Amino acid sequence: MLGLNNRDTRFFLIVIALTLFTPFLLQPFPEGSAMAQFNAGYPDLMQRFAIYGIFAIGFNILLGLTGYLSFGHAAFLGVGSYSAVWMFKLLSLNVIPGIILAVIVSGIFALIIGYISLRRSGIYFSILTLAFAQMSFNLAYSVLTPITNGETGLQIRLNDPRILDGEGASQYTNLFGLDMSSSFKLAMGDYVFTFNAGYYFCAIIAIAAFYLSLRIFRSPFGLMLRAVKSNQHRMNYTGLNTRPYTLAAFVISGMYAGLAGGLLAAMDPLAGAERMQWTASGEVVLMTILGGTGTLMGPILGAGFIKYFENIFSKINDNILHAWFSALPDGLEGFLVTIIHPFVGKGWHLTLGLVFMLVVIFLPGGLVEGGQRIKTMFSRKKNSDAASDVKPAE
Repeated sequence: MLGLNNRDTRFFLIVIALTLFTPFLLQPFPEGSAMAQFNAGYPDLMQRFAIYGIFAIGFNILLGLTGYLSFGHAAFLGVGSYSAVWMFKLLSLNVIPGIILAVIVSGIFALIIGYISLRRSGIYFSILTLAFAQMSFNLAYSVLTPITNGETGLQIRLNDPRILDGEGASQYTNLFGLDMSSSFKLAMGDYVFTFNAGYYFCAIIAIAAFYLSLRIFRSPFGLMLRAVKSNQHRMNYTGLNTRPYTLAAFVISGMYAGLAGGLLAAMDPLAGAERMQWTASGEVVLMTILGGTGTLMGPILGAGFIKYFENIFSKINDNILHAWFSALPDGLEGFLVTIIHPFVGKGWHLTLGLVFMLVVIFLPGGLVEGGQRIKTMFSRKKNSDAASDVKPAE
């Protein structure tokens, strides 16, 4: 199917099913219950799961296959956002032209930065990409204010030309008239599931991006990138020029980041310089390593994990904690709230840091390795139970 072998086809179909049924999977607790705080099935967060999943998938093509660690991928995310918003302002609020422009401009920008940065490897490459990202941030923040609108950010306005939309057109981003913010709610008992047009648009693109990543991983091009990661110097000694391959991987990765930036702008038509900060570049590194560098599913899991912590744990405050432990004696309730308080709300980064530290120490392969260990453990238990059921020969 689609050029994939049977195993990859099954894997791809599972990814499609999980993506399409996300509104159900992320809403496991009834509305109004104490655990509803942990539900994540609302449109904005589901969109971010898909968008940052694309961002991490693209970054993994560079880091996971070639071993080149970039600290500047936020520059492509920001360039993609700015390009998309300018398209929304000048041409149309239809998201397709904006996203296409975001991918093209980010690809060109990645080609320029990659051509220069890939003259070095290792830590020097990482520092060069970080320098380019910070220069891009400062250009967007202060120097190129006529184009980027500085610290305020670029946003659409009612008096923008939008030459293809004409008068009376929708003032919201859309897909050939389908409003990206439109949602349908399905109530089933105490559960309420939200199906958002913007999420499913991002989800379909994420599935396509995952499929392309899968084909790259299984292609001779992907095999060449793995060889670069294994021993680039040995390949150079054989007379093979590896630079075109690494540059191609860098550009593809940058285009993925631009696609994610364009989708961010399509869901929320605002582009600001903060998307180009070094912290955004560090975030995608965390996503990839946390999920599992060099694995297909790892970056998606890492992106979902971090965005879940950012949007769910950061909203837990002392009032919610007191409500959880209200049935306990006052002294014990206050003690538990005091202990947990530093790890939630504004302190959610502390929890994320501890989780990341534990994963790096005990699961170098990320969350994917954790899943594989659990699967192996159950397989061994199943095999041992089956062996114990076999009667000895008489």
